Amino acid sequence: MIQDLKTGIYHNEYREQSPSAGDYVMFVKGRSVLIKKESESLEFPHFEEITAKMVYIYLFQIDINGKMKKFFLGEEAGLSVDLLKEYEYAQHNVFRSRVQDYMAFAGVTACQLANWYASAKYCGACGARLVHDQRERMMRCPCCGAMHYPKIAPAVIVGVIDRKNNKILMTKYAGRDYKKYALIAGFTEIGETAEETVRREVWEETGIHVKNIRYYKSQPWSFTDTLLLGFFCDLDGNGEIHIDENELSVGEWLSPEEIPTEYDGISLTNEMIIRFKNGGVQNDKKM
Repeated sequence: MIQDLKTGIYHNEYREQSPSAGDYVMFVKGRSVLIKKESESLEFPHFEEITAKMVYIYLFQIDINGKMKKFFLGEEAGLSVDLLKEYEYAQHNVFRSRVQDYMAFAGVTACQLANWYASAKYCGACGARLVHDQRERMMRCPCCGAMHYPKIAPAVIVGVIDRKNNKILMTKYAGRDYKKYALIAGFTEIGETAEETVRREVWEETGIHVKNIRYYKSQPWSFTDTLLLGFFCDLDGNGEIHIDENELSVGEWLSPEEIPTEYDGISLTNEMIIRFKNGGVQNDKKM
């Protein structure tokens, strides 16, 4: 998956510091990130390429064979004309199609943090201007003392298995640009466990009951500020599908041979589909 770095170790511990030569500076505008033009690889600006003075925010660092690659957030207003001749803004979905190990993960994670910083300027309790905490990644209110941390929303990805017929419930979203097959997914609501979210989301979107819910693994999904929790479960009773057309355009049972999805190494959803396609779920223990 996109966070599984093969050539580096991600360090998200916050350290108050300034950039130096060789460090990367990320410029983010909405859901777009500045990358080098017409480059086959993902390249971000280096600190030494920036001539304007600006405030930098430390993001994280990645250990590449013992050498730390540090990433900072820069101010868009400080971009020079010369820099924009070599770099351009690209939608963050580019990191799903141009996977280059740590650079893709760094790009989308920087985008998530940048958008949180952009939204965390004023205290939601008293309205005062927030300030950066110097010890941890947190925005602090100097007036009422409220602490504001990065937004992370828990959500479930659900692989529903019909063991009798050796099929998995595949879906397609309604009203979205993403047209490929997916699994049932949804955010955890206040007061419910992740397992309760699984039952509720499957029932709401397809009218199906499930049993034998079992945790698979998780994934930080910076594209939507989400922590994804993957679960497999079994069909309980009738497998007749009644889709919620506001959420889904397609809901159907597919056998391993019928699944068109190919491995992409990026998402938890894709990994779970491929795991079933390759026979890795069918022998899981029932709960």
